[in-house]
Amino acid sequence: MDPITLIPNNTLVTATPEEGRQLAVHISRLIVKATQPDAQRREQLRDVYANDAAMLLAVTQTVALEFATIAAANNYWK
Repeated sequence: MDPITLIPNNTLVTATPEEGRQLAVHISRLIVKATQPDAQRREQLRDVYANDAAMLLAVTQTVALEFATIAAANNYWK
């Protein structure tokens, strides 16, 4: 298995908050891929979490935590 780059371009610095939010989503998806490297299994599980409100809220929390880290790394774009 090829290693997964969890921090694209080895930086959390982005030009805008929108880019930071996109990076947070991207990093969150990479975490899922690293945790469950089997693409077929991830595809099978999508139907489970896509229909579970609690699991969808957990996804948003993960992205929010990643975004908070990215925002701090960018000095909140001040």
